[in-house]
Amino acid sequence: MKIRCIIVDDEQPALDELRYLLSQYDDIEIVAETNSANKAVDLLKKSLPDLVFLDIQMPGKTGFDVLHELTGIGKMPLVVFVTAFDNYAVKAFEESAVDYLLKPLSVKRLDMTLQRVRQKLLDESGGDIQKRLQHLLSQIETPKEMLKVSVENNGRIQLLAPEEIVYCLSEYGRIFVHTKDQTLPLYSIATMDKLSEHLMRAGFFRAHRAVLVNLNCICEFSPWFNGKYNLIMNDTKRSELTVSRTRVKEFKQRLGI
Repeated sequence: MKIRCIIVDDEQPALDELRYLLSQYDDIEIVAETNSANKAVDLLKKSLPDLVFLDIQMPGKTGFDVLHELTGIGKMPLVVFVTAFDNYAVKAFEESAVDYLLKPLSVKRLDMTLQRVRQKLLDESGGDIQKRLQHLLSQIETPKEMLKVSVENNGRIQLLAPEEIVYCLSEYGRIFVHTKDQTLPLYSIATMDKLSEHLMRAGFFRAHRAVLVNLNCICEFSPWFNGKYNLIMNDTKRSELTVSRTRVKEFKQRLGI
């Protein structure tokens, strides 16, 4: 009996790798794939697969958001999370009956995951899967009001709420946080990758490898040369920033255009 699955990952190389690895298993049938969280919700509701390999960090919505939108459907699939970050969520995955895979993927670990999937499909009903996913989501939910960014200000550490930040810029070997009328050096978070992950659910977008913008603080934007986009922010300087050509598609998806 074939296990019908959908794979969801916003990074094409990761999607290609997982498709290839799964093609080596005779009992796995990939019925659909997508690099969009929004499309994933529609595909899952229409296809009702047995299994979904679901990326966590995606533009616009996370894998957790996708699950929230799926709760209550008639047939809930087994979920295998795919993540590059071995953080607090991994413990929640282990304590629930939902598996996870860390990037880069390991064939041995994928074998173990599929063994678990086969057993669970034999043992559990859709209702059991639904309850387990609800338990998982309750474990990993993080209150948005607790999200803060620490910066240095006159020898003290100041905590900023995400909505106070217009954009963040990496330059001169440091990351600087720009508010409406201040520029303050970031404290404690060392890389743009980590900062982007930290602000992932707060409406921020990685416009360039060195630029992270608050989408809610964009006044206007327009196409620029070489396929790039030019942004004008709502700080007092009306700062102009660039969306790199490779990120324009994702930028438009985040804005729903």
